[in-house]
Amino acid sequence: MGKSRIAAVMSLAAAVGLLTAGCGQGLLGGDSQAGDGKGPIVLGMLIPQSGSEAAIGPYMKNAADLAVEEINGKGGVLGRKLELKVADDACDAQTAVAGANKLVTEGVQVSVGGYCSGATLPTLPIFGKANIPMIIPAANSQELVDQHLKHVFLINGTGSQQATAAMAWITKRGAKSVALVHDNTSYSKDIAVRTQKLLDEPGGPEAAILEAVTPKESDYSANINNILAKKPDFVYWTGYFQEGGLIIRQLRQSGYKGAIMVGDGSVSEKLASIAGDAGEGVFATMTQTPDTLQGAEGWVASYTKKFGSAPGPYTNQAYDGVRLAAEAIKNAGATDGAKVIAALEGIDGFQMFSGPLKFTPDHTLSAGGFQILVVKSGKFALQDALK
Repeated sequence: MGKSRIAAVMSLAAAVGLLTAGCGQGLLGGDSQAGDGKGPIVLGMLIPQSGSEAAIGPYMKNAADLAVEEINGKGGVLGRKLELKVADDACDAQTAVAGANKLVTEGVQVSVGGYCSGATLPTLPIFGKANIPMIIPAANSQELVDQHLKHVFLINGTGSQQATAAMAWITKRGAKSVALVHDNTSYSKDIAVRTQKLLDEPGGPEAAILEAVTPKESDYSANINNILAKKPDFVYWTGYFQEGGLIIRQLRQSGYKGAIMVGDGSVSEKLASIAGDAGEGVFATMTQTPDTLQGAEGWVASYTKKFGSAPGPYTNQAYDGVRLAAEAIKNAGATDGAKVIAALEGIDGFQMFSGPLKFTPDHTLSAGGFQILVVKSGKFALQDALK
């Protein structure tokens, strides 16, 4: 999605927010419960519960529920319990706008959701008008940062940081010619274009082609033909797992023998399932996952015991998002949005899975923490920590 279109969507979202918030608690709906200092402190989480990325939603919700339960078991925050309210964004801008307005009218005081960047972007003005800080655990398009909004904080590596990690691995593998493939969403195109700019610098691998596909199709043969015509020895897919699995399978079926890498939106066992045998050996740029966290065995066991299955992508970030919200509210001594934002900006050394936290002036992590995973026997495993 281009910047001009995103700006239009965000302007529309802000207008929708103004109209719909009046049907509930008003633009400051997120503050109405905070003023009396009674009742639960309500956190809101927008995640995909339907649509092509719905498999990610339960991971993030479960992790957030686990953090809420643990914090409440220790007395809550400011003598009050935490409560989590969840809404579906379906990785779709229109659905996300409706979900954000729903959470505002339900009185959430901090947002701890955001998986798909294209769905998260139009919610920024809605939460901003309602004076609700946003701690975004997964969505990481650089366009989220480029809005320069005071209430927005990212605890996942940015698109710029992911492109840098991709370039490091492409170079380390000795690639000569790279095909960059995206799905035209904000997140996917952002990473592909930023990687292309790095490849365009003299003295290294070159970008053979920047290919855009249409999401939710079943046949990508035309795109595959365009890619193969350029004879790349490395393909980097920056979109999501459903299309990624098909593209990987169709690349191999068409005779492509070179390396394939995917972005963090494709890190799911479902990608390996869709790709089948063609998925073996596929690399991925990804921030920390539960499988690659050192010393997190106890946390993984607690999660698995509670929910009956192992944690997946973005569970640790979603868990940390709730913990960070609680820490900021505690430090602020209130749930007022401006005070919580100031407390988030003042965080220095708060321990998260990604390490001690101190936000940059842009409200991002000082280092993206990206690593390289590889598919082995249908599962993503650590290949290189890029350190």
